[in-house]
Amino acid sequence: MFEFIRSHRRWMQFILLILIVPSFFLVGIQGYDSFMSRAPELATVAGQPISRAEFDLAHRNQLDQLRISEREKFDLAVADTPAMRESLLNQLINQRLLATVAADNRFSVSDETLRNTIAAMPQVQDSGRFSPELYRREVTKLGMTPTSYEARLRSNLAIARVLEPIGDSARAPAEVVAAVESALTQMRTVQLRNFAAADFRSQVTVTPADIQAWYDANKQQLQVPEQVQVQYVVLDEAAATQGVQVKDEDLAAYYEQNKSRFGQPERRRVSHIFVELPSGASEDARKAARAKAEDIARQAAADPARFAELAAKNSQDSGSAAKGGDLGWIAPGSQPGALDKAIFGLGANQVSGVVESPYGLHILTVTEISPAAVKPLAEVKEQITAEVRKQIAAQRFSEMASQLSKQVYDQRDSLQPAADAVGLKLRTAAGVTREGLLPADKAGPGAAVDSPDAALLNNPRVRQALFSPDVLREKQNSGVIELAPDTMLAVRVADVQPTHVPPLEKVSEFIRATLLNERSAEAAKKAGEAALAANKANPAAAPEGFGPAITVSRENPQDLSRPVLDAAMRLPTAALPAFTGVQSGVDYTLVRLEKVEAGQSDAAAKERLARQLSGVWGLAENEAVLRMLREQYKVNVTPAAAEVIRGDQDQSAG
Repeated sequence: MFEFIRSHRRWMQFILLILIVPSFFLVGIQGYDSFMSRAPELATVAGQPISRAEFDLAHRNQLDQLRISEREKFDLAVADTPAMRESLLNQLINQRLLATVAADNRFSVSDETLRNTIAAMPQVQDSGRFSPELYRREVTKLGMTPTSYEARLRSNLAIARVLEPIGDSARAPAEVVAAVESALTQMRTVQLRNFAAADFRSQVTVTPADIQAWYDANKQQLQVPEQVQVQYVVLDEAAATQGVQVKDEDLAAYYEQNKSRFGQPERRRVSHIFVELPSGASEDARKAARAKAEDIARQAAADPARFAELAAKNSQDSGSAAKGGDLGWIAPGSQPGALDKAIFGLGANQVSGVVESPYGLHILTVTEISPAAVKPLAEVKEQITAEVRKQIAAQRFSEMASQLSKQVYDQRDSLQPAADAVGLKLRTAAGVTREGLLPADKAGPGAAVDSPDAALLNNPRVRQALFSPDVLREKQNSGVIELAPDTMLAVRVADVQPTHVPPLEKVSEFIRATLLNERSAEAAKKAGEAALAANKANPAAAPEGFGPAITVSRENPQDLSRPVLDAAMRLPTAALPAFTGVQSGVDYTLVRLEKVEAGQSDAAAKERLARQLSGVWGLAENEAVLRMLREQYKVNVTPAAAEVIRGDQDQSAG
């Protein structure tokens, strides 16, 4: 058949033309093109679409970046929410909008601005200076060439010019800064009277009928989500190290191979006389400096005992000159090549000739020599044992990891063979849900939250594996999940408990405690409100039951809870004393305000506050401009966007 098509190509083209052309007339050329190539539109900016494909690409990139940055902490349920998807779509719309505005207004960026922007990036600087090599390396990491990167950066800088002048020039009005400063620094002297719910607990009762009624009315609140009982094996450093024995001959061999690490190299105490020689000095200046240094060197060599005297008199290194030229103890390799070679080529109290370094000219002498010393094996045996054990464990870990990875797939319906093959204990835990670990009272015996491995089982990647179709429904082994370079595990679902409401007898004590707390809090509030009414009716009366006066401000809350502090700071000050009451947790607190004083800020604090408020003001102005531009450029969000935000359609990024 294929040979027939090749031999009769012109006939086949004619037949295809007959079949295809009528379809254009049936659906229209534009409709045919849309059917074949157009992806759903989520929004339009000035008539230009933002397609579902663009969104999906940005969505994948966003999730990939989060996976890389958060590593084992990455949780898809947290990272991929309707709010996150809506925020991403708005970012895409704003980017397209600002790019359109920049193009319409012919915003451009000069080559000099582009160069300066790149040169100022810390990641492409070496010792504070632009490094072409680092720049090329960073661009390569992004999968781009310098040309494509610079084109994208130039475009981004041009787009930034739309809003930057607005945000950068924004200044919070002085009246606003003054009002916020006053609110932050104002000091209020208050007294508190607390009505603790615990004090009223003995006055309330809960009957079985109350418990039944609460149970019937709040079953949704009591619902326990779908949970699994887990079988799992953990391979970590402790498992790989278990049973490792280190032989004495291995310790001795390791010690001999690494002897240099267990001692101190030879050190020398050095003094010098320094003569400055600037790097850009003329030939005459260089000759004069060297002549001076050679004269001093001759004097020092003639009488080494005068070295300290000559250093104090002639050295241009003021720090060491006052100490007779003493530089302290110097280890091999710590100085530039010529200096290091000269220092470790001298005998004790011997004076060198003139040695040139990048700093200038030196005359050197060695005043003391501390010979190299190696600690005996007995002294470092414990350290060596730990290092050798760690090396053996690392090799064992690699072998065990390979074996575990193989075994979990060889028999998919049980982890026991894998555990036996690798020498690991098969562990179990209950109460793992898609959202996290259930508390022990809801998970029952063997709750994962009580396990020493709770952090491992609560890891988002582990929960994601447990609730994948093969593991959850088919009860197959997961693959090996690597949570850290030295920690990996494999899991299997042993049992699934569907979403359910526990029977009354299992939650009756929880309901009783809940009702006692609620009714005690209500009793405390009722008593507090009665006392508040009495205080307001007779504010001049001596305060009864209040604690000592304390002075608080928003900057210095004095350990007051947020509700109590807010209530104290919001009280009107026209007539003092003033009173208010506020629920603080299950307790009720009365606040008596007796004095208000203006606070003071220093000039630096005022300036910081003004800058912070101006930054917020600038963001608000940017948002206002974006809203205006959206109207001007007729931004339209389609119904398809709502479906994507809700997650009604399959997300290829997930």
